[in-house]
Amino acid sequence: MNLMLPRRRLAGLGLAAALVTAYGSSQPTPPPTALPTAVPPTAATPSEVASPSPDAPAGTPPASPAPSGSFDPGGVAIGLEPLVEGLEAPLGVVNAGDGSGRIFVVEKGGRIRIVHDGRVAAEPFLDISANVSRGGEQGLLGLAFHPDFPDDPRFFVNYTDAAGDTHIAAFTVDPANPDRADAGSEEQVLFVDQPYGNHNGGVVAFGPDGYLYVGLGDGGSGGDPHGNGQKLASRLAKVLRIDVDARAGGRAYAIPADNPFASRSGAAPEVFALGLRNPWRFSFDRETADLWIGDVGQGAWEEVDVVRAGTSGQNFGWNRMEGAHCYRPSEGCDPGGLTPPVAEYSHKNGCTVIGGFVYRGAAQPALAGGYLFADYCSGAIWAIDPTSDGPTEPTVVGQTEASLTSFGEDEAGELYATDIRGGQLLRVIANPR
Repeated sequence: MNLMLPRRRLAGLGLAAALVTAYGSSQPTPPPTALPTAVPPTAATPSEVASPSPDAPAGTPPASPAPSGSFDPGGVAIGLEPLVEGLEAPLGVVNAGDGSGRIFVVEKGGRIRIVHDGRVAAEPFLDISANVSRGGEQGLLGLAFHPDFPDDPRFFVNYTDAAGDTHIAAFTVDPANPDRADAGSEEQVLFVDQPYGNHNGGVVAFGPDGYLYVGLGDGGSGGDPHGNGQKLASRLAKVLRIDVDARAGGRAYAIPADNPFASRSGAAPEVFALGLRNPWRFSFDRETADLWIGDVGQGAWEEVDVVRAGTSGQNFGWNRMEGAHCYRPSEGCDPGGLTPPVAEYSHKNGCTVIGGFVYRGAAQPALAGGYLFADYCSGAIWAIDPTSDGPTEPTVVGQTEASLTSFGEDEAGELYATDIRGGQLLRVIANPR
């Protein structure tokens, strides 16, 4: 039975307006939840805006017509069914890929909870709340288990510390208890200084190639005042790609040899893709290995980007472009060398894109092969045919009263979502329409 959730907040766009107002100054006052909320343009002038390198690989795949039998978003209706309640500000949901059937829910305050057979374990899997800042968009933001887990007992988290800076850290599971992590096993993998309190990104995920991918926002404030989106020397406003199974150059990781800027002088070698304002959530299609990115917009447009398998080095345009539209300058910008979004929607329809997944499970055949994503503020749920390189007009396939912050898969590829205000883990249900 599909259950639409009861209203737990102000009307979506009204709340969005309040959040946008809260973010409108050069020293943002974030809302009380870790939401990568869009902000209006500011009058700040970047003190150091780097021009994009003319020889930066665009990575734009050639457009091709969708094959016959591709996903039709007009044929599906999406509902959300509560699975568990009583979570505290849930931001993410992942599985360990270990055959245990457990689902791990990331809580903003610094805990990871285990959900098994529809129940939340009494004791957290990990509690690092003493080390995690919780204001605004800060907190414990992401979780990824090593692809060889549990043979390799490490898992990786993305969190902000008391100063608001980003840590990518590895922990190991307690060898005496698979439901508890060893809180004393933390090893720092990557540290990134954050100039402001917002736009931290947050996702960590292993790709099909076994490398760890990290999403980082542009560093915050509004309009990218440091020009990080087009600055290859900065790891901000990027998707990073690192090898956590090796060490080199004094780092706790190695740089994959085929990273697109690994050998370029002055470039951060970890950079895999650039020109992203705040890639709050991204995911890999478990069938095609394409990387799908929901990039939170500034004051007008939200976008969905894709990195097709086998390509890299895409420049998605921020802060020259917001979505497929000029941002700086507001007219007459040069889109040359940039990869446009596959899909976008305006702030008439929401304010914060929540990147989702291409559905590859079996229990919801009406959604088979479709890419699902949502908006935090309006509660709208959209779907597109992921075989198209765009531009694609997203189709509304559901409407929820939940304040969605993420989607996630279980081991079988079934989809779930987190509701930060309701404290719920929700199951995605698809019916033919």
